Amino acid sequence: MSDRKLAGQFFDAAIGLLQQVRDEDAGDIEAAGTLIADTVAGGGRLFAFGAGHSSLAAQDVVYRAGGLALMNLLAVPGVVGVDVMPATLGSALERVDGLASAVLDSSPVRAGDVLVIISLSGRNALPVEMAMNARALGVKVIGVTSVAYASETKSRHVSGTYLKDHCDIVLDSKIAVGDAELTLKTIEAPFAPASTVVTTALLQAVMATAAGALADRGIEPPLLRSGNVDGGHEWNGRVMTEYGDRIFYRR
Repeated sequence: MSDRKLAGQFFDAAIGLLQQVRDEDAGDIEAAGTLIADTVAGGGRLFAFGAGHSSLAAQDVVYRAGGLALMNLLAVPGVVGVDVMPATLGSALERVDGLASAVLDSSPVRAGDVLVIISLSGRNALPVEMAMNARALGVKVIGVTSVAYASETKSRHVSGTYLKDHCDIVLDSKIAVGDAELTLKTIEAPFAPASTVVTTALLQAVMATAAGALADRGIEPPLLRSGNVDGGHEWNGRVMTEYGDRIFYRR
C-alpha cells in the first residue's frame, strides 16, 4: 500500500470524525459556548487543562490569535505536554491521587469560573479529581473526552468514575479506545491518532459559538488578533488592559 493511500485514509477518518462530532455534539457545543459567554459577561474567568497530548488542545485556546483573550492555561508541572524528562513521568503523575487538589488550591480558579478539562480516556485520577474538586468550589466544568472509554476500560480513580461523570457539559470526541485510526496486516500495532485534530476542532467550535453569543448580546468578544498583522499588537494591548484582571498568562 502506498504512503499516499494511507495519508488519504487518515484524512478520510479524521474528516468522518469531524462530521460526526459536528452533527452529534451540536447541542453540547452550543451549550458550552453559551456557558462561556455567560461567564465572560458575568465577570468570571476561563481556564483550560489537559495532561499529556490532551494538553495540546488546551494550549490551542490560550493566548491564541482569533481566540478569547480570557482563556488561561491551568498548568500542572510535569504533565503539560511531553517536554518533561522522562516523558513517561507525565503519564505517571496523571495517576497520582491528591495532585489535582494541590493544583486547584494554589491556582486563581474560584467560584463562578469555567474550567475546560480535556482527557481522552477520562479514566485517570488527575482529570477526575480536577473535575470533582472544581465543581465543589462552585466552578462550572466542561469536559472533553471520549465517552467510549467509560464502557471499555476501568477507571483509575478510587471512586470508579470517569471525567464525564463530573462535568456540567460533556463534549464527546467519539475517538475509539486506543486513539489510532489505521491498521495494516504488515504493522502489528494500530497507528495514526486523530484525537488532537478532533478535540482541537471541538474547542474552537465552542469558542466561535461563545464569540457569537457575546456579540448577540451587544458585548464585544475579547478576541486576540495575530501579532503578525499590522495593528495586532496595539489591538491586543487594549484587550489585555481592559481584561487584565482576568488574564493570568501575563503574570
